Amino acid sequence: MAEPGLFKVAILVNNLSGKGSAIKIGNWLVLQLTEIRIEYELFAFNWPENYDGFSDIWLVGGDGTLNYFLNKNRNITLPLFLFKGGTGNDFAWKLYGDSTPEQQLKIALSAPPRKVDAALCNDQIYVNSSGIGFDGEVLKSIGMIRWLGGHLGYLTVVIRKIFSFKEHTFTIRTREKILQDRFLLVIVNNSSRTGGGFMVTPRASVTDGKLDLLLCKPLSLLKRLRYLPVIEKGKHLDLPFILYSQEESIRIEANEEIFAQLDGELIRSKVFDIRILPGKLWIRY
Repeated sequence: MAEPGLFKVAILVNNLSGKGSAIKIGNWLVLQLTEIRIEYELFAFNWPENYDGFSDIWLVGGDGTLNYFLNKNRNITLPLFLFKGGTGNDFAWKLYGDSTPEQQLKIALSAPPRKVDAALCNDQIYVNSSGIGFDGEVLKSIGMIRWLGGHLGYLTVVIRKIFSFKEHTFTIRTREKILQDRFLLVIVNNSSRTGGGFMVTPRASVTDGKLDLLLCKPLSLLKRLRYLPVIEKGKHLDLPFILYSQEESIRIEANEEIFAQLDGELIRSKVFDIRILPGKLWIRY
């Protein structure tokens, strides 16, 4: 555990995250740090313009909270930590597993910072996942996802979209190949899990300097329903209708302007230029 004086922590709380769980964790952190005499400042509404004088930045929220912070502070070099206060907490799970707030606090005060990859899509930074087409349509129902909460909310919306979604035609360019076809799923992930528990790219690493590209060819309604739990468990990479590779840069062109999600943030475009940002972040984990 850290000695007093070694840390001055900026605690950034997303008040809208996790149906109030982020606020509870932020208040709990204040009590814990006060007790062990670790210097901190809590920012719950107006986050600082700069972080001069701080040793660490702790974010309390989900993937979208980290996404927002990074796109506002693109050149940040201070060590970061993400407390699980969001709806899905997929990126925090990748770093910290099923750890409790108490366990996360011990890691935040004792683990050395390590370099972690990020990604860039159309000049927007993301760290966990991007999904183009189907994922974007799912995220349009974000209200239901947040109302039901986490994995259950995401799963409910996915099942609804399975019945109605029609595949788009894409041209996908990587360094070694060009694909032109209709696809149900077009996923470019930096990490392995999305939607609060879907292991879409189970082999993904946040330190390998690669993006995991996963494409799913068109499926009938019955096959969509049959293979949903298979994809949820991450057992799908060798199925005949799945195309999977690891890439450093990818250009995806749709036949029309469509929705996509980046760490749970909705964007819309016809062209998606995506590349890895190796070792972009310093994170304690």
